[in-house]
Amino acid sequence: MRLGFRRVLVLGAHTDDEFGCSGTIVRLLEQGSEVFYAPFSICEESVPPGYPRDILGTEVREAAKVLGISSDHLLVYNYRVRHFPTFRQDILEELVRLRQRIQPDLVILPSLDDMHQDHEVIAREGLRAFKFSSVLGYELPMNTITFQHACFVSLSESHIQQKIQALSRYKTQQFRPYVTQEFVRGLAKVRGVQAGVEFAEAFEVLRFIL
Repeated sequence: MRLGFRRVLVLGAHTDDEFGCSGTIVRLLEQGSEVFYAPFSICEESVPPGYPRDILGTEVREAAKVLGISSDHLLVYNYRVRHFPTFRQDILEELVRLRQRIQPDLVILPSLDDMHQDHEVIAREGLRAFKFSSVLGYELPMNTITFQHACFVSLSESHIQQKIQALSRYKTQQFRPYVTQEFVRGLAKVRGVQAGVEFAEAFEVLRFIL
């Protein structure tokens, strides 16, 4: 089944947030969608010791290339990590500019139940900015207590492999438990069981326009 979206914008608070929907990104690109990705921070204050402060900017470009996102469709910002609430209005205005520039028919952003302050700003201001687009919320399990998954995108083994390969490009983040193959496969398998397929990613349906 074709997903049927012409132009898609994925929003992330931080580089590597695309983890929540990277299998779906690959499937959308395979089916001919034009996919843009806009992470709003390269998290310079959170980089592990021994790495350049801007290393996550390099890593997200490498990960995007693995997923098939073209370099001119990767739009990287550098808002201060963990301070997004201070810049809420600036971020909203940037999102409105993205809406005017890209005019997506689907926006994929963090779950409204995501507890991280930066993710919460991107989710809520993104929903405000893209009021005439379909909007899905992706899950980042380390930040959610509840998740109202009502949409499932089935994935193949090759989609999972690309997701794992993209995460491997984040050398600075390999200490995090969610970048392991076991976790990626396990979560995709759970969502697949819920959807009656082998693998899947799950999403909140925040707005859907047919």
